[in-house]
Amino acid sequence: MPTLSPTAKKFQNLLNELGYAYTVIEHAESTRTAQEAADRAGCELGQIVKSLIFKGKDSGKPILVLASGPNRVNEKQIGEYIGEAIGKADADFVRTTTGFAIGGVPPVGHAQAMETYLDEDFLKYTTIWAAAGTPNAIFELRPEDLQKMTNGKTVKVT
Repeated sequence: MPTLSPTAKKFQNLLNELGYAYTVIEHAESTRTAQEAADRAGCELGQIVKSLIFKGKDSGKPILVLASGPNRVNEKQIGEYIGEAIGKADADFVRTTTGFAIGGVPPVGHAQAMETYLDEDFLKYTTIWAAAGTPNAIFELRPEDLQKMTNGKTVKVT
């Protein structure tokens, strides 16, 4: 197995500490976009977990939406779940709140705790793939474990 970069290795260690035996795979090619990740994983686009960070317009609090690859998040719908309007977070906010760069944000292990919402579309798959800390690292997991590890609410995000 190839050596992982320090960030991917740190995320692998976190998965192990949380009690999950999932394996981080770091590719030479990018997994930054959902399509690139699906191509590397050899799976359907819908099996890719996009970790999207939003920001409460009034509170400024970070909100994590884990959306299925082809799905576009309905910000108004998510805003209704949390009780305030939301907007997309900029790269600096994402880095500060998660500790990771856009394109490599994993579903757990963030610098700050945040309210999390999971796309109900993941439930139709046996396994899904998520980022593992870098724009080239991904790992395969079961949707029910994604819910457990994030303590996220499974909702309609589109």
